Amino acid sequence: MKIRFALPAFAAAAVLALTGCVNNAESEGGAGSGDAAPATEITADDAAVALLPQELKDSGELRIGTDAEYPPNEYKDADGNPVGWGVTLAEAIAAKLGLEPKWEILGFDSIIPRIQEGALDMGSSSFTDNVERQQSVDFVDFLNAGTQWAAASGSDVDPDDACGLTVAVQATTVQDTDELPAKSKACTDAGKEAIEILRFDGQPEVTQAVVDGRADAFSADLPVTGDAVAKLGDQLETVGDVFDAAPYGFATQKDGETTKAVQAALQSLIDDGTYLDILTEAGIEDGAVEQAEINAGTE
Repeated sequence: MKIRFALPAFAAAAVLALTGCVNNAESEGGAGSGDAAPATEITADDAAVALLPQELKDSGELRIGTDAEYPPNEYKDADGNPVGWGVTLAEAIAAKLGLEPKWEILGFDSIIPRIQEGALDMGSSSFTDNVERQQSVDFVDFLNAGTQWAAASGSDVDPDDACGLTVAVQATTVQDTDELPAKSKACTDAGKEAIEILRFDGQPEVTQAVVDGRADAFSADLPVTGDAVAKLGDQLETVGDVFDAAPYGFATQKDGETTKAVQAALQSLIDDGTYLDILTEAGIEDGAVEQAEINAGTE
C-alpha cells in the first residue's frame, strides 16, 4: 500500500510573530504555506503492518494526540491543523503502517491518560521518555534531545545561578515538573531566593513572557529554544549549555501490540532515509538516532 506523503518545506514555513496569542494559528504558517516540497511516496512496511492489532488494521486509522503548542515540533497552521516536523514524522509512521493519521489536539497532560484508556493509539507531542512516564505508557524513541535556556539578548542570565529569577516554562513539561523545581529547591536549601516558575499552556506564551520582560529566561527542549532564537535573534539568545539530554518518544499503550508496530515503522523510516530527510529539513539532524528503541529513557 502506498500513501502520498509530502515532506514540508520547513525553512519556508513558520514565522513566529509572538503576540501572546494562545492559538498560534494566526501567528505561524505551517506545512503547506510557501512553496511545497516535492511529495514522496511512502510504502507501507509489511513487517510493521503485521504487528498491528487486528482492530487497528481494520479501522484504517491511527489516532494520534498532540498538544500543538510547541513550535517548531508541533503547532497549528492558519486552519488550526497540526503541523511541524514532529507531526510530519508521526504521519510518516502512520503511512508505514498503512493507516491514515487522525489527529486530536488537546492539552499536553491529557494525552497519556487518553492513551491509557484506549481513546488514542499514539501520542506525538515532544514527550521526553523518562522512567516516571514509562510507568503509564511505552515510548518508541526517535530523537536525542536536551534542555536549553534562552534569555533576552545581552542579558547575563546563567542557568546554573538562577536563584531569584523568574523563569517561564510550558506547564507539565519536564522543565516544569523536574528541572526548575529541583533548581529552585537547591536555591532555598542554600539560603537563597527561590526561582519563580512562570507557567503557561503553550510555548508561544512562554517565549513572549521573556520578550516582553515578564520573565528573565525560559527553559525548553533544544529544538524549541533554537527555533525561537532563530526567529527572534534580535531579542533572544541562548544562555548556558545544553543539559539533561534525554530521548523524545512516541507514546503508546503500555505493553500493547501497537508499540512494536510503531517501532518497526520508525526503523523502516530510518533504513530508507525518510527519517533523516525529515530531521535534516527541520535542522535537527544532530539528534538523529540509528535504531528505534523502546523505553530508552533512564532518568
